[in-house]
Amino acid sequence: MFPGINPKQMQAAMKQMGISQTEIDASRVIIEKADGGKIIIEPANVVKIKMQGEESFQVTGEIREEEEEVQSEEESKEADIKTIIEKTGCSKKQAEKALDDADGDLAEAILELSS
Repeated sequence: MFPGINPKQMQAAMKQMGISQTEIDASRVIIEKADGGKIIIEPANVVKIKMQGEESFQVTGEIREEEEEVQSEEESKEADIKTIIEKTGCSKKQAEKALDDADGDLAEAILELSS
């Protein structure tokens, strides 16, 4: 960490200042971003640092990012209609009507057509 300083002396100085470090046995860390993507750190080295009553984490390792595949509302509705047709054997028009009547609730539309 600091050249010329004994690691044991460094630990003692940190303890004296109220700083403690704990290694966490982790193999992977996944951070879910607000935009739906993910940051994946694997293999991960994680250290929990406690200082002045606050806990923080230091994470190091190989980083890769994954972007969320966003399905449009129209694609989602088409997938639901296809599922309804597969499960009930009804026509596309019947599936669309049942899905609309159920306010987009797939399970309710399938149940309605199945009864």
